[in-house]
Amino acid sequence: MTSQRTRARMVERLRAQGIRNESVLAAMAAIPRHIFVEEALALRAYEDTALPLGLSGQTISQPYIVARMLEILCEGHRGGGGCGKVLEIGAGCGYQTALLGHLGYEVYAVERIRPLLLRARKHLAQIPNIRTRLRHADGNLGWPEVAPFDRVIVAAAALVAPQELLRQLTMNGILLLPVGGDEQYLCRIQKTPQGFSETRLESVRFVPLLTGVE
Repeated sequence: MTSQRTRARMVERLRAQGIRNESVLAAMAAIPRHIFVEEALALRAYEDTALPLGLSGQTISQPYIVARMLEILCEGHRGGGGCGKVLEIGAGCGYQTALLGHLGYEVYAVERIRPLLLRARKHLAQIPNIRTRLRHADGNLGWPEVAPFDRVIVAAAALVAPQELLRQLTMNGILLLPVGGDEQYLCRIQKTPQGFSETRLESVRFVPLLTGVE
């Protein structure tokens, strides 16, 4: 079965799971997930499961979680797709970075593990027509030199939202991140003229957001 057909089956499964944003679904159909996973796992790339990346216990998140976070991130944007600048904390293998770029965002991605960053750059070089910049740094600190951002998305769980990331939002900008320890949930935080408005969403499971670099 071709990867194009397996991608189509993945998209239909995402529809059945409740993903409704057509721009997100189109991005999931367009970006070849198999090039971002370990070669030995390529045949499992479109299963709805997280897969190991072979470095420091890191994984590529299951397609549903990726699609759901992108759907939340795109809420309020014309056409249901991206616009403006997004900061991604935890670029990992670069899969979500590619999806964000395909959605139309100007992507600034931070990764604390250098071998993962190098791998992400290699993968992203195979995806045409997306605007991404990657940096080896501590994600808790964001990317202040190019802030503010319309959207910030975090691919690791924090006990509380890092203040630096909140400071780097534009007015009405959104920070989306997993929050918690043993029990985690997605948290959507919007910066408003009255302060920060927080919405607690569904339960999730992510690796912890660590400080420093490797």
